[in-house]
Amino acid sequence: MLQSLKKLYGDHLGASDGELGQVEDFYFDDRDWAVRYVVADTGTWLSGQHVLLSPLAFSEFHESHKLLSVNLTRKQIENSPPIKAHKPISRQYEEVYHKYYGWPFYWEGATPVGVTNFPVLESVPIQKPDERADANLLSAQAITGYHVYASNEIIGHVSDFLMDTSNWTIRHLVIKIGHRFSGKEVQISVRDIKKISYEQSTVFVNLTKEVIAQSPAAIAA
Repeated sequence: MLQSLKKLYGDHLGASDGELGQVEDFYFDDRDWAVRYVVADTGTWLSGQHVLLSPLAFSEFHESHKLLSVNLTRKQIENSPPIKAHKPISRQYEEVYHKYYGWPFYWEGATPVGVTNFPVLESVPIQKPDERADANLLSAQAITGYHVYASNEIIGHVSDFLMDTSNWTIRHLVIKIGHRFSGKEVQISVRDIKKISYEQSTVFVNLTKEVIAQSPAAIAA
């Protein structure tokens, strides 16, 4: 099933022993478009602290009455390494985070035992033992609103992401074209995205303005 990330913002997150906060953001890998972390705003429970939740923290993606269940205790989450919302995540931080929970490193192609749909990187660059590759993780909230550049002109802006809930992988980008308020939303495959420029706040696509205008309307849960 395709799920709109935008519709998940604000959903409650429940630990195994109580509520832990709300969904604020998603970090995804721009090489394979896999969602790597849910960013949780813990509210008054941890004085507004933000924590990361890997897809491994969810037995499966299941939303019930705007609540997503997490297979962790509040104490585990309280002691996990904190982050600064919307900031790039370093590989060094990820190593500390995954070691804390005892989870394998997806960037090394490791798949957890018993987990069939956990997205791993299929091709891992060869590195020296003392090298750490920078994480290619981007904030979905930060990318929302980026210009979309097709052919030789800006044709709209990013308004949402559609994620396959079976494996936490983004399949489509939702673009609003035309007038910012009265325009329509269409979806394009992530395979048609050339690159995302953080410096230019722009998503470059390998499609023409005419092709995008004829793309299917964005529909998702």
